[in-house]
Amino acid sequence: MPHKIGFVVVSSSGHEDGFSARELMIHAPTVSGWRSPRFCQFPQEIVLQMVERCRIRKLQLLAHQYMISSKIEFYISESLPEYFAPYQAERFRRLGYVSLCDNEKTGCKARELKSVYVDAVGQFLKLIFHQNHANKYNIYNQVALVAINIIGDPADFSDESNTASREKLIDHYLGHNSEDPALEGTYTRRSDYISPLDDLAFDMYQDPEVAQIIRKLDERKREAVQKECYDYAKKLKQAIADLQKVGERLGRYEVEKRCAVEKEDYDLAKEKKQQMEQYRAEVYEQLELHSLLDAELMRRPLDLPLRPLARSGSPRHQKPMPSLPQLEERGTENQFAEPFLQEKPSSYSLTVSPQHSAVDQLLPATDPHPKINVAGAYSKTWSYREDALLALYKKLMEMPVGTPKEDLKNTLRASIFLIRRAIKDIVTSVFQASLKLLKMIITQYIPKHKLSKLETAHCVERTIPVLLTRTGDSSARLRVTAANFIQEMALFKEVKSLQIIPSYLVQPLKTNSSVHLAMSQMGLLARLLKDLGTGSSGFTIDNVMKFSVSSLEHRVYEVRETAVRIILDMYRQHQASILEYLPPDDSNTRKNILYKTIFEGFAKIDGRPTDAEMRARRKAATEEAEKQKKEEIKALQGQLAALKDIQAEVQEKESDAVKPKNQDIQGGKAAPAEALGIPDEHYLDNLCIFCGERSESFTEEGLDLHYWKHCLMLTRCDHCKQVVEISSLTEHLLTECDKKDGFGKCYRCSEAVFKEELPRHIKNKECNPAKPEKLANRCPLCHENFSPGEEAWKAHLMGPAGCTMNLRKTHILQKAPALQPGKSSAVAASGPSGSKAGSKIPTPKGGLSKSSSRTHARR
Repeated sequence: MPHKIGFVVVSSSGHEDGFSARELMIHAPTVSGWRSPRFCQFPQEIVLQMVERCRIRKLQLLAHQYMISSKIEFYISESLPEYFAPYQAERFRRLGYVSLCDNEKTGCKARELKSVYVDAVGQFLKLIFHQNHANKYNIYNQVALVAINIIGDPADFSDESNTASREKLIDHYLGHNSEDPALEGTYTRRSDYISPLDDLAFDMYQDPEVAQIIRKLDERKREAVQKECYDYAKKLKQAIADLQKVGERLGRYEVEKRCAVEKEDYDLAKEKKQQMEQYRAEVYEQLELHSLLDAELMRRPLDLPLRPLARSGSPRHQKPMPSLPQLEERGTENQFAEPFLQEKPSSYSLTVSPQHSAVDQLLPATDPHPKINVAGAYSKTWSYREDALLALYKKLMEMPVGTPKEDLKNTLRASIFLIRRAIKDIVTSVFQASLKLLKMIITQYIPKHKLSKLETAHCVERTIPVLLTRTGDSSARLRVTAANFIQEMALFKEVKSLQIIPSYLVQPLKTNSSVHLAMSQMGLLARLLKDLGTGSSGFTIDNVMKFSVSSLEHRVYEVRETAVRIILDMYRQHQASILEYLPPDDSNTRKNILYKTIFEGFAKIDGRPTDAEMRARRKAATEEAEKQKKEEIKALQGQLAALKDIQAEVQEKESDAVKPKNQDIQGGKAAPAEALGIPDEHYLDNLCIFCGERSESFTEEGLDLHYWKHCLMLTRCDHCKQVVEISSLTEHLLTECDKKDGFGKCYRCSEAVFKEELPRHIKNKECNPAKPEKLANRCPLCHENFSPGEEAWKAHLMGPAGCTMNLRKTHILQKAPALQPGKSSAVAASGPSGSKAGSKIPTPKGGLSKSSSRTHARR
C-alpha cells in the first residue's frame, strides 16, 4: 500500500539565508520551506534522496503564496555515482513537469497545493524550478517551495502484477474471494489506497504531537477492525475526528507563539504556551476518560528520541530502521501498538545514516550513570532545550577520569551534534548555553580525559561553520555574541595550534552572502590578525592579501573599508612584500579611490609626503610667491604715485601759462596742439580718445566713470557687461563675448543674432540688408547703413540727426554744454587713432586701469 516516503536533501543550487532546502524535510505548520537566492539565475535545482529505492506514486508540492515558479520539472534516478555529481543530466530520467498558477486571482494570499500522480522507480528525485511569476510582492525575483511530500511503495514490492498475483494467491489459500462485492471500497483490500494521514495537507496544518497520536490511533483502529472489535474501532474513529480539529487549533497556536518569539514579545509567547498546554491537557484528559489514551501515548515528544520522517503503511513493507532505544512493553490491551513517532525532526538531524543513532542514546550502554534525557534538546519549548544542554554540561563535568576512551569519544561527538543544532536556535539563552557547553568540552573535557587533538579538531570543524553563519544573524546581539566567541575560541591554546579558524576566515566572500555575514567575517579577520599575526597561525601573507584584495570589489562599503585597513596593517608588518598583490602605483590606478587611499596610506607609513600634502606644499609656495609679487607691486605703485604728484605740479604750472592762449582759438577750425597751449607730450591728458571730449575731471578714475556711463561711442554688452565700442559690438558678440557660443551671424544684415532665433530671422527676411564695408558702415543699435569711415561713426552716434537708439546720447546732450567747434574739431582729428586703440574696455567692477588703452593710443 502506498505510504509517505522519507527523504533527505542531497543538494541544491542555492538558497536565501535562513531558508535552506533542508527545511523541506520537515512537515509542520511553522515550517518556512526553501527559497532561492535573491536575483538568482534560472533554473534552480534541488536533489532529494529517498530513504529507500521505491516506486513513486504521488508527489505533492505546496507552493509559496507569491514566490511562485512558472514551471517545475521532475527527474528520477536509480543511484548517484561515487563522485557525487547530482547535476549531471544523463544520470536522471525526465518524468515531466507541472505549471503553477500565478495566484493573481487570490491577490497572492493563498498557497497552491499541487498533486502529481506518477509511476516511476528510483531513489533520487530532482526538481528543476524555472523563471518566477512576476508580481509586486516578489521584488527579488525568487522562487520558493514550502513543502514537498513523496508517496510510494518500496521498490521490492512495487510491481503491480507481482503484487496482485501474490495477494490473489494468499487469498486463495486463506479462502477469501477477492471479487466479493462486499469488500469493494474497503481500503484494507486496495493496493493503491493512500491514507489521508499521509497527505501533505494533514501534516502542514496539524500540531506534530497530535498528528502522531492520530496516526497511532489510526493504526489501532485498523487492528481493531481486523480483530472485529468494532465498538472500540468506532470510539477510535470519533476520537481521530475530534483530534484533527484539536491538532489544527494547536497548530494555529504554535504559529502565533512562533511569531511572538520572533518579535521578542515573550509575554504573548508565554500566554500562547500556557494556552496550548491547558487546551492539550483538557483534550488528553477527555481521551483518558474514554480509555483511548494511555500513559504511553501521553508521553510528550521531548521524552522520546527522534526518528526519521519515513513511515511504513503496512507491516509487509516495513524495513529495519537504525537502532533506537526500545520502549517498555505494555499491557496486552495495547500490545499491538508500536511506539509512535515523536515531534517533527530537526531539519539538520533528519537522516537515515546509522552513525547518527548515537544522538538517540547519548551515553554509552556501558556507562554506569543514568542516561540523560537528550530528547529535551528537540523540544518545541525553548526552556526544555536549554535545560537539556545544561544537564549535559553537568553530566560531562561529572564523568570520571577512568571512563573508556571509546565511550568518551562517542559522548563527545554526540554532544557536538547537539551543540551544532543548538547553535542554530533562535532563542538567545539556548544559543548561549550551547557556547558554554562547547567551551567546556574544548578547554576542560578533552584535556581532563587526555583525548587527542583529533577530537579538538572535530569540535572546531563541526561548529565553526554554523558559528560563522550566526555572525550574519538579523539580531545584533546574537551577531556580536557569535563573533566574540569565535575570537575567544581561536585564542584557546588547544585550538590555536590547530590553525583551523584562520583558514575559514580567509575563504572568499560569496556574492549572495548577507551584509552582516560579510561584515562580521571581515571584522573577525582584522581582529584575529592583530592577535595571532601571520607567523604559524594559519594566516599567511598570501591568503590574507588575496582575500583582502578580492574584498575591495565587494558591494558593501564597510567591507571594502575594512579590507583597506587590513592591507595597511599588513604593510606595516611586511612592507614591500605586500606590493606584489596590488596593481602598480600610477595615475590610472589612483583613479580608484580605494587604491588611492591605500597608496597614500603606504606613503604615511613610510614617512613620505602624500599627494595631498605635496599639493598643499605647492599651493603654499605659490601663495608665498604671489604675496611677494604683490608687495613688489605695492612698492612700485608707491614710487609711481610720487612721480605722478611731481608731474601733476608741473602740469598745473604749465596750464596756468597757456590759458590766455586758449582764448585766441578760432571757432570752427581745428587748432593744433600748440595753438591750444598743450604740449605734445600732454595732449592726450584729460581727453577721451573715443568721443574726443576733454575735461579736467578726466583723471584716471574720472575716465573710467566716463567710459562706463557717459561716452557716446561706447556701450555695455548686455551679456558679459564688458564696455565695448559700438562700432565693434557685432564682432564682440561673435568672437569675444562670454556668450559668443549663443550667437550666429545673419548673412543678410551681417549682425549677431541668437542662434535659437536665427532660422526664423533669416526665414522672415525682415532685416535691413547690409552694404559692403567699403560702401557703408552698419550700426548694431539702429540697424541702419550710413556713410563709411571712422569720422562717420562719430557723426552717427553723437550728432543730433544720427542714431536714434543710442540711449547715452540724450542724457549727455541734456547734461553737458555743447562742445565748442574748435574743441570738436580737435577731437575729431584725434578720433580715428583713438577708436582703433581697442574695442573692449574693462569694467570698473574688475578694478582694472584704462591707462593701457590711452597708452596704446599714444603709440
